[in-house]
Amino acid sequence: MKKIILCLGLLLSSHSVLAKDTVTIYAASSMTNAVGDLVEAYNQQHDSYIVTVFGGSSSLARQIESGAPADVFLSANEKWVSYLVEKKLADIDKVSLIAGNQLVLIKPASSPTQSFKLDQKQEWNKVLDDSRIAVGNTDSVPVGIYAKEALTNLGVWSDVKSKLAQTNNVRSALALVERGESALGIVYKTDALLTDKVEMLQSFEPSLHGAIHYPLVQLNDKLSSKQLVDFIQSDEARSILNKYGFRTDMGNEKFAQ
Repeated sequence: MKKIILCLGLLLSSHSVLAKDTVTIYAASSMTNAVGDLVEAYNQQHDSYIVTVFGGSSSLARQIESGAPADVFLSANEKWVSYLVEKKLADIDKVSLIAGNQLVLIKPASSPTQSFKLDQKQEWNKVLDDSRIAVGNTDSVPVGIYAKEALTNLGVWSDVKSKLAQTNNVRSALALVERGESALGIVYKTDALLTDKVEMLQSFEPSLHGAIHYPLVQLNDKLSSKQLVDFIQSDEARSILNKYGFRTDMGNEKFAQ
C-alpha cells in the first residue's frame, strides 16, 4: 500500500510540473548567478516552470540555430543575437538591451603582483613568464572578442596572442585563474567579484573595445515567454542585476544589428 501511495505521489508531483507552462531561457555564462536569482524572484510571482541553460553565447546561439527549444536568449554581446536575426530565428523588434559590463584583468589572489600597466609589453612578459592568459575564445566567445580588441588597441596583441589559454566561456577562464593555472585572466568585472580567489589588477577602458551589452530576445510568441522577458526588464530585476555588478542604466543605448 505504501508503494502505491508513493507512486501516486510521484505521479501527482510530475503532473504538477508538466501542468505548468515551461519557459526555457538560454543565458550567457556570465549571467549564471544573476539569472538564478531572477528566476527565483520570478517564480514567486508566476506559476511557470523555468528551465535555465548556461554557456558561451556563441555555443548557445548555434544550439538555437540547430533547433534547441529556447524561448528566451540572453547573450553577452550583440553579435550572436544579430546572427539569429539574420537567420530569421529571432525578431529584431523583440530585442532589448538590459545590461552592460566591464572588462578587467585578474590574477590569482596568491600572486604577489600589485600593479600592472596594460600597454607595456614588458609587464605582460614579466608576469606571465611561462604561464598563460586565461580568456574566452577570441574568435567566438564575447569576452574573448572584447579582449582581442582591447589588446590590439593597446598595441600588445602580437606579443601576447601566443600566450593565451582560450576557453569556451568566461567562467572557464575565471576558473583557470582561481586554480592558479593561469597567471593572468581577462574576464568581466561581474565574474571577478564572485570569488575571493582572484583579484582585479586593472580595468580596460571601454574605448578600447566594443560596448559590452547584454541583449535579451524573446524567440516566440508564447505569453509565458513575454512575461519572463517583461520581468527581466523590470525595476526589481534591475536591482538584482545591479547587486551582481551589472550596469543597467542603458540610457539611449540601442541594439545595433
